[in-house]
Amino acid sequence: MSSWRKRVIPVLLLNGEGLVKTVRFKNAKYVGDAVNSVKIFNDKEVDEIAIIDITPLSTRTEPNFELLKDITSECFSPLSYGGKIKSINQIRKILSIGVEKVIINSAAIEDPEFLHKACLEFGSSTIVGSIDLKKDIFGRTRVYTSNGMKNTGRTPMEVIKQFEECGVGEILLNSIDRDGTRMGFDLDMINLLSKSVTIPVIACGGANDVDDFILALKNGASAVAAGSKFVFNGRHNAVLITYLSEDEKNKLLKYENR
Repeated sequence: MSSWRKRVIPVLLLNGEGLVKTVRFKNAKYVGDAVNSVKIFNDKEVDEIAIIDITPLSTRTEPNFELLKDITSECFSPLSYGGKIKSINQIRKILSIGVEKVIINSAAIEDPEFLHKACLEFGSSTIVGSIDLKKDIFGRTRVYTSNGMKNTGRTPMEVIKQFEECGVGEILLNSIDRDGTRMGFDLDMINLLSKSVTIPVIACGGANDVDDFILALKNGASAVAAGSKFVFNGRHNAVLITYLSEDEKNKLLKYENR
C-alpha cells in the first residue's frame, strides 16, 4: 500500500458484466473485464477501488451479487460499491460478500429516511453518500440522479447538508460536466462544499494528472478519485489499466510532506 495519507481511488464503471468509461455520463466505451481489471490493480497496490454499476434499470434492477462475489474474491484492496442500492437487505448482502463500503446515490437523495437507517444500521464509516452535479439549461449547478438523467432541482449544498444530517461517513462528489474530459476537477465546488461539512469529501470527475489531484486536495478534498486517468493511455485513449507512476507517487509524497 502507499505511504501517503490521502487516498487516490480508481473508479470503475460496471455495465452488465464488463467495465466501461463514459464522457459526461454518456458514450460508454468498453474498457475490459471487471475481475481481470481488479487483479491488475492488486499488482499496482492501489489505495482503494470504487465500483459503480451503471447498467440500465431496464436490464438489471438490483446489484449483480454473483459478479460482486467474483470481484471481491480477487480484490486485495478496500472495495466500495455503488449502484441500484435501495434497501437495507441489499446493503447487508453486499457487505457480507466482502465489500467494505456502499455508495448510495439516487435512493439517498430521494429517501433520506432510508439513508439515515442505513447509517444507523451499518455505521457511518460504511456509508458513502454520492452527489452527481452539473449545470442545468439555465447555468445553475444542480444535483442529478438516475445516472445523470434526472434533475432533482436541488443544489449541491442542500444535498450535502442533508447527507451530513443523515450520518454518512463520506461524500463522493462527482462532476458530470467534467466526467471523462480530463480537464481538471471543479475546484470551486470542491472548496465550497468541503468547507460546509465536517465529513470527508472525495473529489471525482475530470482528473488528468497528479497535479489535478494535488489541486483538489489543496481545495479541501480528503481523497481523490478518477476513471479515465487509470483506464486510458496516450492521445488516442488506448485502454490500459494503470495507477500512479513512480514520479507521480513521489510528487504526491512531496506535497504531503511539505
